[in-house]
Amino acid sequence: MQATVRSFDEATRSGTVFLDDGTVLEFGAPAFDAGPLRLLRSGQRVNLAMSGAEISYITLSTFPVPPQ
Repeated sequence: MQATVRSFDEATRSGTVFLDDGTVLEFGAPAFDAGPLRLLRSGQRVNLAMSGAEISYITLSTFPVPPQ
């Protein structure tokens, strides 16, 4: 699933994304830490993996999401 970064807090390593339909979802530090990233900026396109209704993995759209 793809989304656009809405906000990111470097201190907590958490933030929010907009899905393509405009829905806002939150992600926590575990989802950010699962990927290879050090930083996100508002407006960046990202790939997400979901576990139920929760984001479990987030990375840039140019990186693959690992198989679930």
